[in-house]
Parts: sequence; C-alpha cells; structure tokens
Amino acid sequence: MAALSAGHLATDFANGALPALLPFFVDRFGLSYTLAASLMLGSAVSSSIVQPLFGLWSDKRGALWLLPTGVAVAGIGIAVAAASPSYALVLLFVVVSGLGVAAYHPEGSKFAAYASGLRRASGMSLFSIGGNLGYALGPTVTTPLVLAFGLTGGLLLSVPCLVVAALLLAAMPFLSSFSPEPRTARAAAGEDRPGALALLLGVIAFRSVGWFGLVTFVPLWEVSLGHSKAHGNHLLSLMLLAGAIGTLAAGPIADRFGRRLVLIVSAALATPLTVLYVAVGGVLGTIALPLIGMCVIGTFGVTMVLSQEYLPRRIGMASGLAIGLSIGLGGIAAVGLGAIADSVDLRTAMYAAAAAGIPGFVLATLLPPTGARRRLAPEPVL
Repeated sequence: MAALSAGHLATDFANGALPALLPFFVDRFGLSYTLAASLMLGSAVSSSIVQPLFGLWSDKRGALWLLPTGVAVAGIGIAVAAASPSYALVLLFVVVSGLGVAAYHPEGSKFAAYASGLRRASGMSLFSIGGNLGYALGPTVTTPLVLAFGLTGGLLLSVPCLVVAALLLAAMPFLSSFSPEPRTARAAAGEDRPGALALLLGVIAFRSVGWFGLVTFVPLWEVSLGHSKAHGNHLLSLMLLAGAIGTLAAGPIADRFGRRLVLIVSAALATPLTVLYVAVGGVLGTIALPLIGMCVIGTFGVTMVLSQEYLPRRIGMASGLAIGLSIGLGGIAAVGLGAIADSVDLRTAMYAAAAAGIPGFVLATLLPPTGARRRLAPEPVL
C-alpha cells in the first residue's frame, strides 16, 4: 500500500501543480478567466474522462506497467508545460501530463483494493491519502519554485515523479503478487448494480463541479481581494492538506458506520461552508476552507469503494468511472464557471460552485446500501 500510495502522491503532485501555476500563466500570457479554466478543462479531460478506457484495459488484460509509466508521464508533462513559451504548448503538455495521471489511477486503485482485505474503506483511504498529500504539495512546492527561478524552474517538478516511477518499476514483481487468480476474483465478486453506480457518479460529478471551482478560483479569488499569489496558493494548500486529514478519518468511520452516511453528511456540509468562505471571508472564511477540504477530499476514498462495490466484477472500470469520467465532467463545468466569472464576476462564479453541492446531496440520499459493512476484524491492514 505504501508503494501504491507513493505513486498516487507523485501523479497528483503533478496534477496539483497546475492550479498554482495558473496565476503565473495569467500574468505571462494575459489570460482571461475562461482561458485559465480551459487549462483545468484540458487537465480534467485527459486525466479523468479517459480513465474508464484504462480501467477497461486493466480489467481485461492487466496493465501493471501503467503504474511507473503513468507517474513518469505525469511529471514530465507538467514540468514541460511550466516552461513552455506559448499558451498552446502549455495546454498541450497539460494534456500529456493528464494522460499520465489517467494511466495510473485505475490500475493503482485496483491493486489497492486487492491489498485492503476486508477493511476496504480504510485501505482505500491509505491509497487516497497519497493523492491528497500530493495534490496539496503541488502548490506548496510550485509557488516558491517559480518565484525563485521563474516558470522555467518548473522543470524541476519532474524530479520527484521520476524518482517514484523508478521505485515503482523496481517494485513491480512484488506488486504483481497481490493480483488474485481470475477465477478466484470472479467467484468472490457479487452482482453488478449499474443503476446504483449511475446515481453515485452523479454525486461525484456535482461534488466535482464545486471542487474544481474552488481549486481553480481560490488563488485567483484571493488575488482579486488584494492578497498575493503566494497567499492564495497557501490557502489552497491548507484546504488540500486538511482534506488529507479528512481522508484518514473518513475511511475507518465509513467501515464502521457505513459509506452512505459519511457521504451524505459530508455533502450536506460542503455547500454552506463554501458560502461562508465567499460571503464572510476573513478568519471564518479561512477556517471554512480546511473544513471544505475535509468534507470533499475526505470522501474520495469512500466513493471509490462504493463504486467498486456497485460494480464488483469490473473494479478497474468502476475505479476509472469514479475517479475519471464523473470528475472530468466537473472539470468541464469549471470552464462554465470561468465564463460566468468573465461575463458577470468571480463572486457569482464562486456562488455557482457552492450551489452545485445541493443536487449532489440529494442524489447521495438516494444511494442504496451496498451490504458491505461488516464488523471490523481485530488486525490492521498494512
């Protein structure tokens, strides 16, 4: 699980560097909010929407080699994007980086499920914490790097990804030992429930609309209030790091009390907390941001487990859909939020992002139980 979580950290480190780079790209190329959000769209489409294809490939053929390859491509892509001399090249290499992210996630989450045993939500939280920490470290590392060396200093963003890719390549024989025999896996799987999965994907999609709005616009919102780029990126990192803490708590809670309950409660809190951040700001707004991170990021692992339990015969595909397609739709909506920011104002776009959580909460209440909650085993999952 440590190896898989490290790979998750590295790919999402590359992904998390992009929001921190946006204010610098806006200054360098004179971008509108819509064009800035379009970079997030390019990342979302390449890193998310194509993930089900990698998941299908994983389920049919197995693709362990995607783990080191995905990490390396993600790091190289975002590094070259940072140093690119034109907006078109930035967009191109953001897409390349996203493809690396897309390649890693379905295979990584599938093997995380294999290694989790009966404590599926707890195990998936350990896998998710790597991604959450990586996404939080992205802006934390990127901002001082670019301030010190300029955008060409972004080439150094590839270094941690290449190191982790090399470690995963060396660990491939060990990781392959966790893959069950196909006949055993089919016998253990239950019945697929595509209708329940469709409801869950709706929850994730609406959650992602609000989330992409915050990730894209929190740094720009803080700049519009007269704060520095560094201040905005520090607040973004605070929100992401708090989400990592929420992930560690949500998994064991979901194993004990049920996935649906955790998802419903977190969805109920996300919208009012976002309104508090935008409308009130100040100290209360700063407190609201990490709480939003806990509610939203903390449930990433929970929704991953739910998707695999609703589609147990094709968990690679389920993982690709949960992480990929529905989150990618949220990225597409981020461009719409950018258009609102350009045509009306940024405050209205932030309120629209907050409102997206309301239908997500309604759909969460309609999710059927999975029947997977069990009395916890006494031994921990390592």
